Amino acid sequence: MSNADNTPRQDDAGSLHDQFNDVWGNPRGWKALTIVNHTTLGLRFMVTGLGFFLFAGLLAMLMRAQLALPNNDFMGPEVYNQVFSMHGTVMMFLFAVPMMEGLAVYLIPKMLGARDLVFPRLSALGYWCYLFGGLILCSSLFFGVAPNAGWFMYTPLSSAAHSPGPNADFWLLGITFVEISAVSAGVELVVSILRTRAEGMALNKMPIYAWYILTMAVMIVVGFPPLILGSILLELERAAGLPFFEVARGGDPLLWQHLFWLFGHPEVYIIFLPAAGIVSTLLPVFARRPLVGYRAVVLGVLTTGFISFGLWVHHMFTVGIPQLAQAFFSAASMLVAIPTAIQVFAWLATLWLGRPVYNVPMLWLVGFLIIFVCGGLTGVMLALVPFDWQVHDTHFVVAHLHYVLVGGMFFPLVAGLYYWLPHFSGRMPSERLGKWGFWLVFSGFNITFLIMHWTGLLGMPRRVYTYQSGLGWDLPNLISSVGSFILAIGIATLLLDLILHFRHGKRATANPWQADTLEWATSLPPNPYNFVSLAKITDRHPLWHDPDLPASIARGEHALTVIDHGRRETWGVDPLTGKVREIIHLPGNSWLPFIAACLIALLCLSLLGKVYWLAILACVASTLVLLRWSWENGAHPKAAPDARTQPGEPPLHSRTCDGPGLWGMGVTLLANGALYLSLLFGWFYLWTVAPNWQVPDAPVFDQRLLLASAVLLSVAAVWQRQVLKRLRRGDDSGLTTCFVGLTLLGLGHSALLFWALLAGDLAPRATAHDAVIFVLLVYSLGHGLLAAVLSALQALRVRYGYVSATSPYEPLVVEQWWNYSLGVLWCSYFALVLFPPTFGGA
Repeated sequence: MSNADNTPRQDDAGSLHDQFNDVWGNPRGWKALTIVNHTTLGLRFMVTGLGFFLFAGLLAMLMRAQLALPNNDFMGPEVYNQVFSMHGTVMMFLFAVPMMEGLAVYLIPKMLGARDLVFPRLSALGYWCYLFGGLILCSSLFFGVAPNAGWFMYTPLSSAAHSPGPNADFWLLGITFVEISAVSAGVELVVSILRTRAEGMALNKMPIYAWYILTMAVMIVVGFPPLILGSILLELERAAGLPFFEVARGGDPLLWQHLFWLFGHPEVYIIFLPAAGIVSTLLPVFARRPLVGYRAVVLGVLTTGFISFGLWVHHMFTVGIPQLAQAFFSAASMLVAIPTAIQVFAWLATLWLGRPVYNVPMLWLVGFLIIFVCGGLTGVMLALVPFDWQVHDTHFVVAHLHYVLVGGMFFPLVAGLYYWLPHFSGRMPSERLGKWGFWLVFSGFNITFLIMHWTGLLGMPRRVYTYQSGLGWDLPNLISSVGSFILAIGIATLLLDLILHFRHGKRATANPWQADTLEWATSLPPNPYNFVSLAKITDRHPLWHDPDLPASIARGEHALTVIDHGRRETWGVDPLTGKVREIIHLPGNSWLPFIAACLIALLCLSLLGKVYWLAILACVASTLVLLRWSWENGAHPKAAPDARTQPGEPPLHSRTCDGPGLWGMGVTLLANGALYLSLLFGWFYLWTVAPNWQVPDAPVFDQRLLLASAVLLSVAAVWQRQVLKRLRRGDDSGLTTCFVGLTLLGLGHSALLFWALLAGDLAPRATAHDAVIFVLLVYSLGHGLLAAVLSALQALRVRYGYVSATSPYEPLVVEQWWNYSLGVLWCSYFALVLFPPTFGGA
């Protein structure tokens, strides 16, 4: 499978590339909106992220101009509140995470020796949701209704009583919209890294960058749902009056802080880890030796990702949590420095043992090491509870945040962009302008934020729009503002260098940095299919191991060179060993992701305008488009126009029981489960902590109906499992009957839950107790309805011949949804009925 003997040879390499371009090529004009190729989408993510970065940078300059002098009236308090809220929101949600995701979307298939990501249309949907959500959010500033409660939207400041306008709604709905993009990319990257590597690329031979991105993607899948849930609950409170965070009706505003920081602190590492991955990738190239301690670094990365989920309460040391909790989270906050230090020492050892070459990317890496270590030291200081009490909500925290995030993310990002510029453009970067840009940014950054530590220690609070003279803050603020404009000049220099680069840069040779990873085995810039033939990889540094590999790949001397079937193909491999298991055929360009994103944007705008009938129509329309999208899948002729494979090749994934859709559904349900567990956390938190938790004297819904629906769903799951066991053995008898029956059982289960909602005494607007129960029941109702719809579609697909004993894997994907829905319903039953006390008589 990994050599030319297993595929038809092509005498004319140019002709072979032309044939691949016919299948993989990108359209122009309006049809460019249909492109799903990861190279194009990765570049779109990064260019859009750059636009949002410049917008947020302009807001930062406005803030520093306001704070440069005491008693300044450059901006009023309301405008300033909107500006600083939008600055933090755009930098965190619209620049940092999407930029790192975009770079990963661009690089990961190339580094892994694949032709594309495993779900290209999902990547396209993620991009359009990111773009539309970001534009909706940023437009609020121009209408004067931007979020004004800070980028973390603490309640009750962001609740309807204190923020009655649409300001907070723009944040809640816009960020939830954007998070669809983040979670989509997380699912895409996890499955692609595990299942679409080059033949022979076992986990211990993966590029180190792939380990960082895998960890980041898993963290996104698990860490972003708590914020999505919190945003939904707060929007329900503001729009429908469900009191999750209102103390008088049994809620607790601290629940918002818990949900936000369950996301917020892992996000720091979601931003930092891919940047550290850039460092671990570039340092060996410029040090001219392999990374020291590959296995230790991988262990450090995984440990950092794991520990980061146990740190969220260190943002809440001043809100009155018990001392035991303070001690635990303080220790955990210091503990995370250990795996981070492992990576830092590995980088230093690599430089020490190598022969470093100080090109422009290396300057940015050295700047990163200096700034990030300083930011890490202040982080350890803030992990100490007494010190945190003193500087909480001062400019010291602002300075620490920028040292960690800007130093830890922006400097490696610029190093990476300079390093991969030849990949994007086919041209080499400028040494002179690049060095000028570095020194201006490095000096401007330190002048701005090093001084802010001093300002914070002098007691200046964050988020104040002006201050009186004579407090000792005048000179430090003026110095910080001057430094910020030096920093801005440095950014402008980088932009000028970037613009001139694409027109006047020197043409790059093949593998210009003498790197070791597979992305430099493509053409510069790369073709849409990356590699015309897929090589077998037996070494962690393939281009150092075999310098002729790029040429042999381009000549078509390896595997999967047949293209006359019209399929876009890449290898599907065993997650651990890299052994080839199937051929994964990928979907082509489509309007469906763009149309779906437009309808979701219409839903968002309708909710903002409180035009609820239009929101319902947009929700139904977007659901129909997504179901239509799912129809072109598996053995559908548009998904696999020709089922033939070459002698000796494995089968197409749609003809197996283990296609990528199984993995995609599994990772999606992991995200869904994180959201559901966050909801259960909210239920038990309010029950145990909320100061005015109100428990009714009798059950507020018919618990027998909930039990009956759970039993009905259990019967459906058992029936489905028996039929699918036979399907795995090649027996598809009774498949249509099974799916029709499952559809009816799913509808019956949903009807029972709907009856429980209508017939009970639930008063979700009166108490948080009833509001949480209402959301839990609606959550299960929605999952049951979707399970019924998916089963009905499977019955149709059996009738059309798209699902059978020879094409078995789609029902196995749907089975995962049924099992998840069953597990959720039983968990809700135990939490609401069997776990005392749910009502006063228990």
